Amino acid sequence: MSIRTPRNRLWRPVVAAAAAITVTAGVVAAAPDGKKAGPVPQLGLVAASTSVTLDSWKEEPGVYLDLGTYLTAAGGPFELRVTRKGYNDPVVAAQVVHEGRKTRTKVLPKGVVKDFTGLTDFIRITVRDASGKTVVTRTESFCPNNASGRIRPDAPARSKYPESCPTNPFTLGSVWGVENGWAANTYAGYYGKPVLIPAGKYTAEVAVTKRYRDLFKIADKPQKIRLTVRERSFEEENPTAPAAGAHAAHGSGHMDHTGHSGMAPARTPAPVAPTTGAGPSYNVGHGPFPPAPAAVPWAVKRQGLRATTGDGPGRTDGSRRAPAAQPEAARPTGRATVPDVPKPDLRSLPAYGITIGGGDPATPGRDYLAFSANVWNAGPAQLVVDGFRKPGKELMDAYQYFYDAKGKQVGYAPTGTMEWDPRPGHMHWHFTDFASYRLLKADKKETVRSGKEAFCLANTDAVDYTVKNANWHPGNTDLSTACGQENSISVREVLDIGSGDTYTQDLPGQSFDITGLANGTYYIQVLANPEKRLKETNLTNNSALRKVVLGGRPGARTVTVPAHGLVGGN
Repeated sequence: MSIRTPRNRLWRPVVAAAAAITVTAGVVAAAPDGKKAGPVPQLGLVAASTSVTLDSWKEEPGVYLDLGTYLTAAGGPFELRVTRKGYNDPVVAAQVVHEGRKTRTKVLPKGVVKDFTGLTDFIRITVRDASGKTVVTRTESFCPNNASGRIRPDAPARSKYPESCPTNPFTLGSVWGVENGWAANTYAGYYGKPVLIPAGKYTAEVAVTKRYRDLFKIADKPQKIRLTVRERSFEEENPTAPAAGAHAAHGSGHMDHTGHSGMAPARTPAPVAPTTGAGPSYNVGHGPFPPAPAAVPWAVKRQGLRATTGDGPGRTDGSRRAPAAQPEAARPTGRATVPDVPKPDLRSLPAYGITIGGGDPATPGRDYLAFSANVWNAGPAQLVVDGFRKPGKELMDAYQYFYDAKGKQVGYAPTGTMEWDPRPGHMHWHFTDFASYRLLKADKKETVRSGKEAFCLANTDAVDYTVKNANWHPGNTDLSTACGQENSISVREVLDIGSGDTYTQDLPGQSFDITGLANGTYYIQVLANPEKRLKETNLTNNSALRKVVLGGRPGARTVTVPAHGLVGGN
């Protein structure tokens, strides 16, 4: 895990006036048309405001079309389960329809999803200039988890659904939803592309495409918005601040929650107004991949609150509440026991984000293979590890805790140590021997081992939220505070059910030194729980391999990464 410089991620400017936010509930409450019962849920497209102002920044030309349109759900939540059996199988989606206490599942047609980032080509946007000439026409995907707030005063106070759509290429299952009485922003965020249009006045039309209108019985009611595009310069407005490319703290200044990483983001973030509600999505970390659009409601964001749920224990419906991410008050006493209760199941994802680089600047002239790696918890129980420090000692003693079905602590077992890592990009307590990274020869025998063997655990990626007991709102996702301070006397590290922990390329000690290796085929192995110190339900599924082909010459090495099943090479 790494401590990241506070900065807003990509979040683009949206509705210019804060007044537009205050009228959202009033505008949306009138839709969708509820004259007849219709299907459950009843979905509609609405616009929060009839006019918006968007900024085109000189440092990053182009306008991101956040036009303030929302998909509303009434009569019940809009819920989708998106899964794949394995990496040789396509991603498929099914709608879960809630009818009172009963539910039914409807498999959606092929092609509505291509990956886990949203419904493909859900929204069509058309922009016309003052003369009526079309200057932009495009379709964009829609992530239902872009929850922007409730639209009725009697709606649930919190959405049960996750706060974003995952982008880890090896995601296995996701849950998407718009809570009953809520609205989700149709803006594609990082998944969209900017449009190059000059400053001026335009008319934008946003519509749900016919395929989804027919599929979900959505009325054909396009929303028209008066659009003003203005050109601005971050340096001109903030003459004493670093340029945008320096990744300064823009806008609201939240921590970046994109996994354990020492790298700059894939794209330069633009300044964003603090009134937009666009902040970090808390339980995702995508290594080198861009984060999902913000999903914290405006009102919640402005009050500095977090969306949590707690309707009941043990149900895979987003209702589970993670135990507080606080260590035990005192070192365990009594006899250590490993009771017969549910335990975590640690699994590794194949390496991704693979590139040449990630070496130590202090040792120039060497070649390194860098990558991102994720170990996740398939459940059905959390992994909870506490560290206790004897006064004056350099190491903490680590213990794994066990809980019964009601969440009561019923046992513990010693499981190694925790150590303080003072290196830049770390500066937190690492649990030793959580995972190991190895580069194997073509015959799958080890040739190089990464120096990275100790980890701070945090829930950075939603790997599979369809597994039993998955927690859709895991705690301890703040990578700046999850793993304690140098003067901590105890630390709790948690890997929740359905979530994984990504360590991103370029962190000190993680990459492989390939300076003396011959060109040819190798495998990157990500191995969870290598010393088998942690108690799990299954120890046979802890390893994942990713094939790579090294080429080039010293000082100019290359790496080719073949596709892994249907997951493209990266």
